[in-house]
Amino acid sequence: MAMSERISLLDRTLNSLRGAWRDSLRGAWRDIAASARDALTSPPRPELSREDAERLRSQLRDCLEGRGGEVSARARAAELGRTYLALNAVGRERFLRLLATEFDIDHREVARISAQLQSAADDFERRKVERTLRQALEPPRVKLLTQFNGLPEGVKFLVDLRAELMRLGREDVDLAALEQDLKALLTSWFDIGFLELRCITWDAPAALLEKLMLYEAVHEIRSWNDLKNRLEADRRCFAFFHPRMPQEPIIFLEVALTKGMSDNVQSLLDESAPIGDPADADTANFYSISNCQRGLWGISFGDFLIKRVVDMLAAELPHLKTYATLSPIPGFGAWLEQRLGEEGDDLLKEDERAAIAGLSRGGNDGGLATLIAAPDWIADEVTVQALKAPLMRLCARYLLNETTPAGRAIDPVAHFHLSNGARIERINWRGDLSKKGLQQSFGMMINYLYRLGDIEENHEAYTGEGRITASAGVLRLIKD
Repeated sequence: MAMSERISLLDRTLNSLRGAWRDSLRGAWRDIAASARDALTSPPRPELSREDAERLRSQLRDCLEGRGGEVSARARAAELGRTYLALNAVGRERFLRLLATEFDIDHREVARISAQLQSAADDFERRKVERTLRQALEPPRVKLLTQFNGLPEGVKFLVDLRAELMRLGREDVDLAALEQDLKALLTSWFDIGFLELRCITWDAPAALLEKLMLYEAVHEIRSWNDLKNRLEADRRCFAFFHPRMPQEPIIFLEVALTKGMSDNVQSLLDESAPIGDPADADTANFYSISNCQRGLWGISFGDFLIKRVVDMLAAELPHLKTYATLSPIPGFGAWLEQRLGEEGDDLLKEDERAAIAGLSRGGNDGGLATLIAAPDWIADEVTVQALKAPLMRLCARYLLNETTPAGRAIDPVAHFHLSNGARIERINWRGDLSKKGLQQSFGMMINYLYRLGDIEENHEAYTGEGRITASAGVLRLIKD
């Protein structure tokens, strides 16, 4: 299946699931709203007409006033949520814009209090005014959003709401500000201390296993047999869950227990390969990590997940000696294409240019760019051997030398693992020969090594000094 078809199918499946979930949610919240109301208001028009918008303002104000105690507050929040879920895309954008613009902070009040702060007579008065200013700087809409925390599936509702805001707020400053308010709220609720780490097995509920198949973002799970293979005795799958979203994985990590570091993902995912004995393994290979909730993007969990998984594996299998990843290099292909467009074969060393020029597959016509643009280059062994040295060297250069102005690796996966204290251990030729792997990095993958005694030092070197730690073997690749 082509990647575009896969993404389209995934989006359709997720949208179908979200639709069913929203229908169920509307019913549950209807019952909560009815428990504290004599009669429900009529549903709004899908596009949220002007008349409906006025009723919505009243609903929002009622929620802010908070009359009638906790039961009434939950009922009003449920009714507000039902209103939102009943709208179409146009109506939801109008709903969010009203929330963003009319329930923002009172800027004139903030200016007035700020002036008082500047003229405070003493420390006692200054601290009093600061407390008042702190309260004025919290938009009323934050209080509205917080009320969903008390509803069943309310936290999941807000996570999905932020996903919509992330899309709508790209070119809209008001909606972007609302999205940031919601992100701050979710960041506090999804503190690592609140999350539960679970090991998912083949005995897990089918609905949860289906979500693993849908959310897998690195190596597509092609079938139930493929998933079962990833949950066998020599495999592990760990996921974080939030207590208010107990059936929704937040992020999950797939692990293969092997002898030695793995150098290609096809072997790890081979369904016909014999199942290994975890007691014989000396290495835990982290080969896939997937974020599941789009509305939680930008809130970091992966670094904590890896560290917690290492602790759990070390307790279960104390004979494990090595903890490493088998990771993609998602930015290398695009980077090399850009550099070849700018510099051509000047990127190559003299012997590399000579080897490519001697090939019969178009080397004389367009050099390296022409060769790697051919979809079948990987099937020609002569071409493969000629390209191995230059592509490995350029990949090492990309990982070690190409950085942002702040001194951070430009490859997002490299930045993630280096920030966590790993080192670049080995670049693997022909590590992923899938269509996606060839497009991203010409089939190469990388092992990042988590050496427990060096994690803190590597982390400080990278985040503090911008120094990337790598093995001698990787460093040799970029030496003249």
